[in-house]
Amino acid sequence: MSFISIQNLTKSWGEAPAVNDMSFDVAAGEFLALLGPSGCGKSTTLMMLAGLENPTDGQIHFNQKNVTDLAPGKRKISMVFQSYALFPHLSVKENILFGLKARHVDPAERNKRLSEVLELVDLGAHMDKKPGQLSGGQCQRVALARAIVSHAPICLMDEPLSNLDAKLRNEMRSEIRSLQKKLGLTVIYVTHDQIEAMSMADRVALLNKGCIEQIGRPEELYDQPATDFVAGFIGHPPMNLIPDEETILGIRPEHIRLDESEGISSKVVNCDYHGANTLISTKFCGHILNFMIQGHRQYPAGHTLKLNWDRGQAHYFSRTTGQRMADITQNHFMNEGLN
Repeated sequence: MSFISIQNLTKSWGEAPAVNDMSFDVAAGEFLALLGPSGCGKSTTLMMLAGLENPTDGQIHFNQKNVTDLAPGKRKISMVFQSYALFPHLSVKENILFGLKARHVDPAERNKRLSEVLELVDLGAHMDKKPGQLSGGQCQRVALARAIVSHAPICLMDEPLSNLDAKLRNEMRSEIRSLQKKLGLTVIYVTHDQIEAMSMADRVALLNKGCIEQIGRPEELYDQPATDFVAGFIGHPPMNLIPDEETILGIRPEHIRLDESEGISSKVVNCDYHGANTLISTKFCGHILNFMIQGHRQYPAGHTLKLNWDRGQAHYFSRTTGQRMADITQNHFMNEGLN
């Protein structure tokens, strides 16, 4: 049974809706990522779930209860924002306990929860410090601790790691996921970073122009993209999308290989060395075709390479609707590439 149920949620400012008739369910203890580019409606959706924005239409249910019109403080949720939103004049301990004091939680219970959460986020040695004395990662742990200490069953996170450097983001991804599993929290996590979504979430909802393009397990979005938008957004580097008259051929760079015996002819445009591998851009059917090769390889611009891929790794989409199509022959693309 769904713990969170979103039904036909819509938010409009003027003519174009920011969120357009969106529906999805989240199970208890599930980690769902709302992924998408800027302006796709993911943060607006989160603000409506939190009660910080009123929907134009639709309903929000938490644990079978309609909370669409409830004030934020009555929804039994916690939030972690992109900015840490810590009080600079308060210590770590005081920042964590601020919400519990405002709700007049018994002092003995406050101290019990504080001890538990300080151990969880490894901040016991820093509890008397002010935010200005902490690193970015430590500030984010304080924000997490403040959310956890509330004992709210639902945690909403709005791009909480975007202000951290790459190394800290990697560390915090593991910490957040570990805490979520340990505490059994139901998490809805907004991000524009597909690596965060794919590595942390049980399921990913990829948004585009206020609608859900596809929702499913990370491997489903990667292996079976429902539309050409999903295919081009999921994966790094993104899937090659080559249009024909009625069809779009999709093939991932990591699935293309050199094949001098039966490959298609493609001319090198650029070689981009990444360390463990090299991303090579070539020209095929009048379009750029990227593929990966292990190690350091360099070819001069204009050099002809023969490329191939397994039939089962090709994807086809309707050029009219963008929707995924059943497997079709790729002979036309192959023959055109050989010309």
